Amino acid sequence: MNDAARETSALLGPAQVRELAERLGVSPTKKLGQNFVIDPNTVRKIVRLADVRRGECVVEVGPGLGSLTLGLTEAGAAVTAVEIDHRLAAELPATVAALQPDVFADAGRPRLRVVRSDALEVTGDDFTAGGAPTLLVANLPYNVSVPILMHLLELLPELRGGLVMVQAEVGHRIAARPGSKEYGSPSAKAAWYGRWSIAGTVSRKIFWPVPGVDSVLVRYERRESPLGTEPERRLTFDVVGAAFAQRRKMLRQALQPVLGAFDRTVGIIADAGVNPEARAEQLTIDEFLAIARAAARVTDPAA
Repeated sequence: MNDAARETSALLGPAQVRELAERLGVSPTKKLGQNFVIDPNTVRKIVRLADVRRGECVVEVGPGLGSLTLGLTEAGAAVTAVEIDHRLAAELPATVAALQPDVFADAGRPRLRVVRSDALEVTGDDFTAGGAPTLLVANLPYNVSVPILMHLLELLPELRGGLVMVQAEVGHRIAARPGSKEYGSPSAKAAWYGRWSIAGTVSRKIFWPVPGVDSVLVRYERRESPLGTEPERRLTFDVVGAAFAQRRKMLRQALQPVLGAFDRTVGIIADAGVNPEARAEQLTIDEFLAIARAAARVTDPAA
């Protein structure tokens, strides 16, 4: 086998993906947001753009048949893969061992761990055995991509960054800036953790089955220092949620459900240095935090 053929064999191609699915009796389902990647070149592109480093602990969500998992382990990463489908979770180690035996060379500390769980239900304990994860790289299920992303960002503050593949519309919302039409609650909440940007587009043809929507790669870079404390984050997210729940209304009206009566709400917003007549899409996450801190001072003057 020449070098090129050997390199290609370390990853899954279209025929191998379909053969694996048929052998396991797996039919990709819309319910689980399953669209399997069948192009090795795209996998390597994702790994390269994610800046995966040898020996790094990486979290992957929804590994499916193992296309991206193999790309991550090929780069030398130690992967904790979270998979909800019991058949796929059980088969993944065998698939990786067959194509990349070195991943399991150290029996005491293999470079692949599979957590059989819904990604929305994983806890910090699920990641302790594999070492503290520093990178998130995943082809996120389209139907729950934002809730999964928010859950993992809250759960794993030690992540230095990540790269996720999501539906294009969702990706542009996550990476949106204040004042743009895409900017919303996911944009503001994501900005709490760090900087987000679109790293590239992905052809529909690299998936099986071919989805009816376009996909993008979204890059995440963690802030050098936390924006605020955990209690401040929770209150800020409450403010963000209320503001965007009635995004057409001015803040002085939209925030009353979390800040209280009209005069109190106006006073808090003004004390934060924000215009009470502004609307949610105009505010940065720092301004939402300022409102949360002003509200905390009213509740507890010592805060």
